[in-house]
Amino acid sequence: MTSYRTPFTASLAGAKWAFSTRRVQQSDIVGINDRIEEARSGDLVLGRVEQIGSHKRLQLTSGRGSELYPDDLVVVACGDRYAPDQFEGIARLNRQSSDLLASGGVLGQMRQKNGRIGQPTSVVPIGLLTDANGQIVNLSSYAEASARPSRRPTTIGLVGASMNSGKTTAAAALANGLRRAGHRVGVIKITGTAAFGDYNAYIDSGAHFVCDFVDAGMVSTYRQPVKQIETALELLLGLAGQAHCDVVIVEFADGILQSETAALLRSDYVRSEVPSFLFAVPDALSAVGGSTTLSEIGIEPLAITGVVSQSPLASAEAEAMTGLPIWTRDALCDPAKANALLASAASAAPLCEAAA
Repeated sequence: MTSYRTPFTASLAGAKWAFSTRRVQQSDIVGINDRIEEARSGDLVLGRVEQIGSHKRLQLTSGRGSELYPDDLVVVACGDRYAPDQFEGIARLNRQSSDLLASGGVLGQMRQKNGRIGQPTSVVPIGLLTDANGQIVNLSSYAEASARPSRRPTTIGLVGASMNSGKTTAAAALANGLRRAGHRVGVIKITGTAAFGDYNAYIDSGAHFVCDFVDAGMVSTYRQPVKQIETALELLLGLAGQAHCDVVIVEFADGILQSETAALLRSDYVRSEVPSFLFAVPDALSAVGGSTTLSEIGIEPLAITGVVSQSPLASAEAEAMTGLPIWTRDALCDPAKANALLASAASAAPLCEAAA
């Protein structure tokens, strides 16, 4: 049987669909409009790669990276990005040329960049993708349905002093240690920008359940209302409970000074659901300053971990100045030690009660 494709459907079929669109039912896409300037966070965009810049690969829905070439067609999501080591940008499109803000498939307008990296890859938006009703397709339509688990799992939060302080390595290591101790472990990335690096690291750890804010319908949490992120956390914790996880690790992106993370750490809802934290830092001074900042809002981490733990000397400095134990990746992977850490987390009172 011969099948015929319109030029539009052929373009979609030949396009590279970014990881940020992984939950979208591609058969729902039947049209496109050119109201580029109306795009909002989460809207799906068909674009043509114009010039290769900092991001030379696009993370695909299949979970692998694809080399980008000029004139490649891509399906990505309009979104914001906050990354001190890369770009800061907003969910705004320019029909002449827009910026690939993240290799997970986030398109927007760059406002500033780290001086050590080059210009973003430029993409010309062709149009916003629409459904059978002519509505622009948005990731929010593909959020998971809410769940009502019989009980909530024990939760451990993971925050850091900065981007690339070792949070994901620590989260994956702890997930591995707890899994080998016999627990059904869930890992949630609750803030950040759609990308498969952290997501795949959690899966590789052997976690029973893995999800992120994309599963709650967001391409990025930067510049999103804190209430919306709280609702996402409630949804994802419910899903973890429904998957019969008895412990869930919740990673917060970037550092504790980042606006959404800072607000969430003060949120009554978050403090009631995530009563204990590990703190990942790159060096001893960050451990001292960061633990002081956390203490000022009533949070005393269970331990310090992250990049600093790779250096015995820096670890000794951090432990001496903060009084907090330093946990290496190997220690977090150790089932007995991970169990001991979980016992400490399970006995912690909700932070909002502790502060009362």
